[in-house]
Amino acid sequence: MIEYQKTITNTVELSGIGLHTGQKVNVRFKPGEENTGIEFIRVDLPHRPRVAAHMSNVIERPRRTSIGIAGVEIHTIEHVLAALVGLGIDNLVIELDAEELPGLDGSALPFLESLKKAVVREQKSPRVYFQPKEPLFMEEGDSSLMILPANDFHVSYTMNYAHPVLRSQYASFAFTAQTFEKEIAPSRTFCLQQETDELTRQGLGKGANYDNTVVVGSKGVVNNTLRFDDEFVRHKICDLIGDLYLLGHPLKGHVIGIKSGHPLNIKLLQKIKHSHERQTKAGVGAVCEEFNRMAPLDINDIQRILPHRYPFLLVDRIVELKEDTNAVGIKNVTINEQFFNGHFPGRPVMPGVLIIEAMAQVAGVLILSKRGNLGKRAFFMCIDKVKFRRMVLPGDQLRMEVAVLKLKSKTGQVYARATVEDRLVAEAVLMFSLGE
Repeated sequence: MIEYQKTITNTVELSGIGLHTGQKVNVRFKPGEENTGIEFIRVDLPHRPRVAAHMSNVIERPRRTSIGIAGVEIHTIEHVLAALVGLGIDNLVIELDAEELPGLDGSALPFLESLKKAVVREQKSPRVYFQPKEPLFMEEGDSSLMILPANDFHVSYTMNYAHPVLRSQYASFAFTAQTFEKEIAPSRTFCLQQETDELTRQGLGKGANYDNTVVVGSKGVVNNTLRFDDEFVRHKICDLIGDLYLLGHPLKGHVIGIKSGHPLNIKLLQKIKHSHERQTKAGVGAVCEEFNRMAPLDINDIQRILPHRYPFLLVDRIVELKEDTNAVGIKNVTINEQFFNGHFPGRPVMPGVLIIEAMAQVAGVLILSKRGNLGKRAFFMCIDKVKFRRMVLPGDQLRMEVAVLKLKSKTGQVYARATVEDRLVAEAVLMFSLGE
């Protein structure tokens, strides 16, 4: 069964105080376009800079998860990201007028409740998961974090503080939306009473109080009541879920954490990122073992796989890729296309032969990203059963879906179809010869 990406229907807003900066911040959640992921926009800064919630933008800051680019930073994003995982939201625009998300009550629940009011809805593009085929592991001292291959999302966590109240706690959850909302989202951030002076010295915790932080003293919780007997370990799980969403896609795997926190979570993300970059430089693009079936591929990834260049590179983005099986690519048709200068200039229409070429290039990404085909090129042998159904005009977004019919070491055959707004515009069976 195909799962589809999700966003929200309506814009919603909330306000609060940042836990660490103490700054007042207003946040606006807005629907996101398909395949755009989670984007933060600093509306308080000139040019409204955007920062994608992705591991490539992670910056290390104490006691919180932060992202940034070109000097623009956004802090304490883990709770809102966890809420997005809980609701299954893939694409969202988050506007804020300060550098830190609000602490609210110290949990992910207020974010989740606000986003539910915005009404989550399905989009047309299939959902893509990060699903490792081999164990991923990071260890530092007596802390460790691993992701084991699995067909669903499961989180297990063990915490143990050298503190008379924070005894060893263990929790494990098979992830569902209901489990997250009832068992994980309400858990709040916490700190030890003995840490408060040091946090103040570091300039942190300026917006923290007993309403948004569970403070643990030597004899118990100070001026507060726990929501769960094991609220501390549940919040660790909540933070971990939020941090892992910086992979850029929802996760399928069994996550096992032992005394890990934001620093170790981020180090595992960086390890995955560096592994991906090494594979990409080797020519594999995004289809390495850890990123199997991962998309989207941007234009830089596509150029590492295909030999084509402007003006003959006709694929802007690969939004779905499953080795040996299928791929989906996007071509945004604009009036600036070179071919419109001579092809019906008074009434621009994309040439049918270039629609076929665009579908063939998506097929090329699918075939050439396979490990055994690295360094090869795909040349047309045969085009069969070609049919053109509708015209493609400037402003259209051409969606090209390719499915493998036969794939051998030296030849490949695919069925390809192109659509605009779910309406079929062209289809064909394409055969390739693979050579050096």
